[in-house]
Amino acid sequence: MTPPTALLDIDGTLVDSNYQHALAWYRAFRLHAITIPLWRCHRAIGMGGDQLVSFLAGERFERQHGDEVRMQEHALYAQLITEVQPLEGARGLIEDLKSRGGRVIAVSSAKPEDTQRYLDLVDARALVDGWTDLGSVSATKPAPDLVKAALKLAGGGPAVMIGDSTWDCEAAQAAKVRTIAVRTGGFGVDELREAGAIAVFDSIGELRERLDETPFAT
Repeated sequence: MTPPTALLDIDGTLVDSNYQHALAWYRAFRLHAITIPLWRCHRAIGMGGDQLVSFLAGERFERQHGDEVRMQEHALYAQLITEVQPLEGARGLIEDLKSRGGRVIAVSSAKPEDTQRYLDLVDARALVDGWTDLGSVSATKPAPDLVKAALKLAGGGPAVMIGDSTWDCEAAQAAKVRTIAVRTGGFGVDELREAGAIAVFDSIGELRERLDETPFAT
């Protein structure tokens, strides 16, 4: 049997970027004299910027400053992006999934230039069967749009999301897709399971070792 398509999240799953994003958001809000505790910024990572600003600072701030703070966050993150590196085993996981005969769609709502950078970091451009970026959707996670866009790229059929955040799990669940989670984004086992993950692994390496315990089993 052909295994399900792997909808493989990029930020926090393939590349170690969550904490750089958290710091960039913290600094962007500080430019508006708002101090969002850094731990709260981290808890929102994985949620798209169109959702994150109101989630952390409220609807009024979103109306008044949303677009500006998103631009500032991107500029601040650009100062940190050279620190972002692939997580250990990232490319190997794609190779493992492809060797089992399934498709792999890289899933991101990052700006196109950032998505391209990450694909190159992981050396995944020629391996994956397609990818999404910010231009693929009008609403980002936890809305299901990004997962649906990835499914469309895959040509439909059964799929499983592999992600690192509760927002990945919620978006996939809303699209009626199961999620396998890794803890590389800094989220806990219990909260990932509560958000809908069918299995949680501490690292990409552990997931690769136990891939036969997942829906990708051969």
